[in-house]
Amino acid sequence: MPLLRVLIRLLPWILVITVGIFIWRSFRDFFGTDEKEAPAVSVNYNTILTSVEELGKMELVRYNFKDVVEYKKEVSRYIPDSKVVLIVAGEAVGCVDFRKIQAGDIVFEGDSVVQIALPEPELCYYKVDHSQSKVFSKENTYFQDAELVEESFKYAENNVKRAALNSGILRQTTENAEKILKPMLEEITGKRVVLVPQRRIRNPEMPRKL
Repeated sequence: MPLLRVLIRLLPWILVITVGIFIWRSFRDFFGTDEKEAPAVSVNYNTILTSVEELGKMELVRYNFKDVVEYKKEVSRYIPDSKVVLIVAGEAVGCVDFRKIQAGDIVFEGDSVVQIALPEPELCYYKVDHSQSKVFSKENTYFQDAELVEESFKYAENNVKRAALNSGILRQTTENAEKILKPMLEEITGKRVVLVPQRRIRNPEMPRKL
């Protein structure tokens, strides 16, 4: 029975190979195989429109600021004051709100000139750019770090507003409105356009519309 003897000798190897194949199929992801199935992805969304706003503001100038702000807060006369130092980046934008233009703000002078009173320039928004700002140091915060940092950033944001107004952002907004709008309106109307700083032009006659 030589064949039977051969089969008996090969039986352990057959079992080892069978077990190895089973293990490989069960744990092939751990053996670095390239045949990995892509994970299933399921995305659910339900976007809801909450409001629609009319936008009539034209942004005409942006001021960028860098500042070091030292914010001190008195705690008690018996202990040192709390202090937070910030390195702040901020921006302020000047704009004109064209929704405020009325029929009486447009006056034609003959056939060649149109006079337009633009609304007063506005500080459209001002803010601290937190991605470019950081807390430089904190002293004597007495476990009120978060509160003091929040207060100091609010102060820094108000300082951006003051700095923008003191730097003449409203005047620059008016100048940029003249540079940008005058050529555009003259191209549209075919007339010489005069932009005046007054909010209203009082015209005794019924104004003609563009």
